[in-house]
Order: sequence, then C-alpha cells, then structure tokens
Amino acid sequence: MTTRPATRMLPALLWLLAALPALALAAPAPAPAPGGAPLLVIHGGAGVDPGELTAQEESGARAALAAALRAGHAELAAGKPALDGVAAAIRVLEDAPMFNAGRGAVFTHDGRNELDASVMDGATGRAGAAAGLRRVRNPIDLARAIMERSRHVMMIGEGAELFATEQGIALVEPEYFHTERRWRQLQRALRDASQPHALESTAPAKAYFGTVGAVALDAAGRLAAGTSTGGMTNKRYGRVGDAPIIGAGTWADARCAVSATGWGEFYIRTAAAHEICARVRLSGDAIAKAAEDVVNGVIPQAGGNGGAIVLGADGAVAFPFNTGGMYRGWIGADGEPHVAIWRDEELPAP
Repeated sequence: MTTRPATRMLPALLWLLAALPALALAAPAPAPAPGGAPLLVIHGGAGVDPGELTAQEESGARAALAAALRAGHAELAAGKPALDGVAAAIRVLEDAPMFNAGRGAVFTHDGRNELDASVMDGATGRAGAAAGLRRVRNPIDLARAIMERSRHVMMIGEGAELFATEQGIALVEPEYFHTERRWRQLQRALRDASQPHALESTAPAKAYFGTVGAVALDAAGRLAAGTSTGGMTNKRYGRVGDAPIIGAGTWADARCAVSATGWGEFYIRTAAAHEICARVRLSGDAIAKAAEDVVNGVIPQAGGNGGAIVLGADGAVAFPFNTGGMYRGWIGADGEPHVAIWRDEELPAP
C-alpha cells in the first residue's frame, strides 16, 4: 500500500509544532555596535569599601585599571579579536599587586597561593579554564592555551602546570606571589574565630571577594570574556570558587559576555554568568535588566553578594554590584579610559 505524502509529512509537522514555543522564546541576536567600534570593559573586584584604601592605594588602583584598559584597547584597535583584548587587559591586572589575581593573590589557610582563571570566546563557544595554580605567572594565558591548544576545557594543579611548561607559559617561583599586604590579611583571618571556608554559609562574605575580569566587543561584533582570581583568604581543602567555572564566573555567547566577582559559592549555585546571558537570549531582556535582576536579585536572595560586568553585542554595558565599591572601567572609540571605584561615583556610559 502506498503512503500518501501528507502522512509522510506528519512527523515533521508535529516536530515543528512542538518546537514553536522554544523558537519563539529565543530573542534575535542584537546588531553589533554602530560603526564596528571596539569596546572593552574591566573590573578589579567587588567588595572594596570606602575608607579601606589610602590615597596612594586608590591612586595606584585607578592607574592600574587605566593601564589595563589601554593595553586591551590597543589589541582591539589593531583589529585583533575580542579574546586578545580580554587577555591583554587581564594580564596587566594580574601583574598589579593591588588586585587579588596573579601577583596580588591572597593566601590559603596553609600559607600558599592558589590561582584560578577562565576565558570564553562568544563567537565559537570555546572555553578554557585552570584552577589550583601555584607557579603560573599569568593564569589567563594558561586558560587561553587550554582552550586553543588542548582538547579539554579545564585543567587543575600539577597537571595544569605541566601543560603550561609544555606550552611555554611563563612560570615563577611561589615566592613571586608573596606580598606583605596579603600575608597580613591571612594572619588576621587566622586570628578570626570564624575562619570561613566553603561549608560555612554564615562565614563573613568579605573573605570571598577579589577577582579581576574583562569583557570585550571587537570590530567584527564578536564577544569574549575572561576572569582571574587568587581565590579567598584563608581558604582550605583545595576550595575553588566561580572564577574558573564556565557559566558561573565567566560566560560569552553571540549576544552577551559576563565576568563576575563576589561570593563564589553563590555564583556557582545560581550559574550567575550564564543566567544573565540566558535571560538576554531567551527572554529578550536588555543587558541592564538581566544583569540587575541576577546580581542584585537572584544572588542576594540566595544569600550571596558581589558584582559583575556585562557587555552586549550592541555595545550595551552594565556594572551591577551590591557592595560599597567595585573596581571597574571601560574604554571605547575615543581610546580614553573611564574608571571608577565607589558606589556613589558616576561612571559615564559608553
């Protein structure tokens, strides 16, 4: 018996009807920024409070933010992809001892430094991450090498550093990460009876802050994101936070790029970076709304706090945070860095 054409088409029609609701939810990708002008946005971590910094420390932080913006913008202005701008900016922040990443990493309970980082290319969906590093000078370089030169997404500890050696990534002696300021912070934490670690939800959130990150939009309209951290002061048991976890501390796709900073356990539990971009992609939320609703809604409701930088393919930018300050800045077509630290400090929009 011959099957009629309408009967043969029935399965395809049923599939299409079932898929229509999901297709309707996905918002169209926004157009790239007008004129194809590249844009770079960075952060040096949330959690800094007014009165914590001396005038010299504040001046140094602002100078480091500006230097990072210029370094990343130079890559983007030369026509290089977004990921190059992200890596260049983060490398500068990792080398600056005032931020909790690279050179300025905090100490663990055992008096060591353990560094984490991740990157994601929004154009391809590829990602790389590394955690528990003790000798890699610039963890962001290793995260990128893992993405580009291996079949893996994440490597940890000794294995990651063996891969770094094979790939020619710069290594340093552990003493390179020893700064007196961070050592004093550990000594204070050791004297604190609370001694926070990942299993204590009532631990002081202050110990969890300190991360650097960047998101970039290149001249071709491609997005990328990266995050690097020294973790939390007095952490134990090989604790890893959100910074090296794709979807928690870092995310980039065709519409949206995020680098987060804050109490990592809550960013992991809420998949915060991905959640922001999912709201843009599926619900059609504006960058500002998606960022605000997650960072100042979902995360505090779960018990955490922190901040993030978010960049859209249309050039929209958001800097949500719920602490006294967040080191942050951006640079655009004019090549002039714009930086801010405090909550009440105005940062002009791109």
